[in-house]
Amino acid sequence: MIPLRDDVPARRFPFVNITLIALNGLAFLWELGLGDGLPRFFSAASVIPALFTGPDRSLGPIEAVLTTLTPDLGFRVFFSMFLHGGWMHFLGNMLYLWIFGDNVEDRMGHGRYVVFYLLCGWVATYAHIWASPASTLPSIGASGAIAGVLGAYITLYPHAKVVMLLPLGLFTQLVKVPAFFFLGFWFLQQALFGSFSLGSPDDKGGVAWFAHIGGFVAGLALVAFFQVPQRRPASREAWWEDGWGRRRG
Repeated sequence: MIPLRDDVPARRFPFVNITLIALNGLAFLWELGLGDGLPRFFSAASVIPALFTGPDRSLGPIEAVLTTLTPDLGFRVFFSMFLHGGWMHFLGNMLYLWIFGDNVEDRMGHGRYVVFYLLCGWVATYAHIWASPASTLPSIGASGAIAGVLGAYITLYPHAKVVMLLPLGLFTQLVKVPAFFFLGFWFLQQALFGSFSLGSPDDKGGVAWFAHIGGFVAGLALVAFFQVPQRRPASREAWWEDGWGRRRG
């Protein structure tokens, strides 16, 4: 299922969300220019769970040397949120952020949205480290923070409609479904594949499912603290949009 748009217009310009997309884009263009040095850069700037789990974990000799370039693990957590492993990884994440992020920013305000986004990314990172503590593979991507945005969106706009592209063999179909169904199904997928990944070797590459799970749960838990309360209209005739994506008068 590929989301294309939702039906909730933002009431203010989402410059923070657009700035986040732009920063991810600039970082990705920088990655493309690194050429053969990209693997070394990922080893030096990404989240490697084994670095966070104590001295009983070990890295290969190259990775061990490169970690001295970035001794502050907090830098890795922050910087890795803006790195991606390929075009599909980058475009898929930015599509979700573009569709759902503007409305979440609208309900939180610009400053609160920045803090919320980064905090969800931080929780997502440590959820991945908890699930794969011995992994020496670099972990990168904005998907954990974006999962937090999805968790907030499903809380704020559960009955908003999401237009998605549904592949049906050789054909595709445009379908409009409630956000609660679309994002709920997305989370169930992450939970299912995440449970399967717990039994797999730590050195096996793939999707950091628990980063998605942790980010989404963080979004669900934190949205109540970051959203700005909606004010009701002064008159019964006035229209207002509530947190369920409906207009009332």
